[in-house]
Order: sequence, then structure tokens, then C-alpha cells
Amino acid sequence: MEEATREFLFTHENFIELGVALLLGALIGIERGWVAREREWGERVAGVRTHALVGLLGGIAALLAESLTRWAFPLIFLAVAIIALVAYRERMDQSRDYSITGLVGLLLTFCFGALAVAVDTALATACAVVTALILDNKREIHGLLHKLQANELDAGLKLLLISVVVLPLLPNEDMGPGGVLNPYEIWWLVVLIASISFVGYFAVRLGGTEKGILFTGLFAGLSSSTALTLQYARQAQRDPSLSPMLAAGILLACGTMLPRILLYAALVGPTLLPQLVVPVAVMGVTLYLPALWLWRRHRRALKADRPMTQNPLELRLALMLGALLAAVMLLGEWLQAWLGSAGIFLLSAVSGIADVHAITLSLSRLALTSIEAHTAMLGIVLAASVNNLFKVVLTATAGNARLSRYIALPMLTSAVAGLSSAWLI
Repeated sequence: MEEATREFLFTHENFIELGVALLLGALIGIERGWVAREREWGERVAGVRTHALVGLLGGIAALLAESLTRWAFPLIFLAVAIIALVAYRERMDQSRDYSITGLVGLLLTFCFGALAVAVDTALATACAVVTALILDNKREIHGLLHKLQANELDAGLKLLLISVVVLPLLPNEDMGPGGVLNPYEIWWLVVLIASISFVGYFAVRLGGTEKGILFTGLFAGLSSSTALTLQYARQAQRDPSLSPMLAAGILLACGTMLPRILLYAALVGPTLLPQLVVPVAVMGVTLYLPALWLWRRHRRALKADRPMTQNPLELRLALMLGALLAAVMLLGEWLQAWLGSAGIFLLSAVSGIADVHAITLSLSRLALTSIEAHTAMLGIVLAASVNNLFKVVLTATAGNARLSRYIALPMLTSAVAGLSSAWLI
């Protein structure tokens, strides 16, 4: 009686799995049939019925391979592939259509049916849905290829190289003085910065120039507010009448840089986040409000050139940043041991002139091991304040005095308010 019950349950489970295999084939068949819906019956190589049956056949092949012989699945798959090749070859000769997407989709349908029966129905369903989406979005995918530039493709491939190839190869263990150097974690921080810059670049790229200085400044802050400041300073020098609008864009970019600090802290040093929220929020408000005031007062129909015209990711830059992160961590550990908190603040001020990423990530990491969270928070706020004040100098030297006047007071107010609130916490 017990064996009979076990056999019944086994048969019932396989019945459900075969049903899933049939439905997954029908799903892909519906998409394929919709694409070829204008053709007459019999002109399509494979439609809804064929794909549904091929999915069911894949499930049956998996059962036969398990119950009869392991050769059942490869032999049936080979037979399906040969039949499909012959059919698609005949269609190619008639229509001169050399695409093999339909052929690959049919073979995948067979595999999904087998996957649903022999491995996991949820995995098979997920793969089938993704396949149907890819098949259904042919025009959109090809359109993206036409819009994609060579430097953007190169950036994407380099991002994949440093993330999915290099990162897993690095040792995940503490090294160096005080154990502050972890190759895996340092490189992961590099990948994090590169990814955020990459996303920020495409936010500006896809938004288009028609959104103007306000939109560009807001989203360029995700990538590089310093690069935007330099670009707008040069533009203000060419056309001083645009200085108020360009100042609004710079202030927005600098304000957008601040939430990125919270993101870094949340990912690397979550213990810092509660203490950083108030100073960063205060700094952001004192930058966003003057920017919106300038925008409302000097609004005009204007289309801005995109400031981010270069490749957002360079492998050499990533390597230099990794070295900088390691140096900042080592220097932070040394200054902490020699000068205490004063050494951390000195390091923050100097590092903030050039870059906020490295010191933010380094102090967030050190806050987990060797320095107090409050000290790390003060150092990060100090670095952000120094970086924003440096941009006032940048606009004065690369732009004009009018542009500097528009951003000087908000930048100074932001630095004082941020540091004061951080000190009082």
C-alpha cells in the first residue's frame, strides 16, 4: 500500500511538470505566432502548437532519459534539431531570411520542457519568460544597438571585466598594517564607484539635452559633479549671460553628490548611516534651495550640451582609484595611530580637494575596524565641504566672477551648516 501511494505521488508530480513544460512551450509559441500572425497557415515553421508540443516533448525526453536510457534525451534533441534545421533551410531559400532566432528559440523550448521535468519548474519558467521577452523586444533591442556608441560599449565591457572577471579572483582576507587592506573589498569598492558612474552617465545620456541645465546638473551629480562644474565654468566664460542658470546646475550637481555619500555608507559601513543622515540632509537643503531659486528667477528656454561626453569608465582610472583607496586606508591607519582624530581630519581635508569617493569609502571601512563612527562621520562631512568649496575656486579660475558669486554663498553656507550639525551630533 505504501509503495502504491509513493508511485501515485510520483506520477502526479510528473503530470504537473509535463503540464508546465507544455505551457512554457505555448508561451514562447504565442510570442512567435504573434510575430508571424500576418502569414498564411502553413507558411510558419513553428507557431503556438509546434512550440507547445516541442516543450512537452522535451519533458517526455527527460522522463525517458531517467526511466529508460540516458541516451533518450540527446537522441530526441538531435532529431528535433535536424527537423528544425531542414524546415528553416527551406524557409531561408524562399524568403532569403537568414535569421536563426526562431530556430534557437525552438531548441530552447525543448530544453525548457526538460528543465521543468528534470531540474526545477521555477527555473524553467523564469528562463522561458526571459526568452519570450527577448524575442518580443526585437525592435527595441536593435534600436539600442543603433543608439549605442563605441565608447559606451567599451565602458560596459570593461565594467564587466573588473566586476565578474577580476573581482572573484582576488583574495578576501585582511592584509597590511593593522589588517586594513583587503584586496577583495578594495576592488569591490572600485566596482561600486564605477557602477554608479556608469549608471549616472546613462541617466544623462538617455535623458537627452532637451531637458536643459537643470536636468543635466541633477543627474550628472551621480557621475562627477567636478566634471560638470568645470564644463559649466567654461560655458559661463563663453556666454556670461548664462551664469545664473549654470550656477543652478552646479549647485544641483553638488547636492546630488550628497545622497551618494549615504549610499556608500549604507553599503560599506552601515553603522555610519544614522549619524550621516542629518549633516548630509542639511548640506543638501542649503544647496538645493538656492539652485531652485536661481532656476525660477532666471528660467528661460535653453538646451544644454551634455557635460559627460567622454567614456564614463576607464580601466586605468579604476586601477588608479584602487591604489588611491589603498593609500588612503594606509595613511588613515598611520595618522590615526600618530595623531589620533586630528590625523583623520587632516586626511579628510586634503583628500576632499580632489575626490570625495575615496575618503568616504575608506572612512566607512575604517569605522568598522579601527576608528570611531563619529570621527569617520566628521571626516566625511569635512571632505564633502572642502570639495564643494574647491569648486568655488574652480569656477573662479575656469569660469567668471559672476558664476563664482552665485555659488560661493550657498557652498559656504552648506559647509558651515554641515560641519556644525555634524559636530553637534
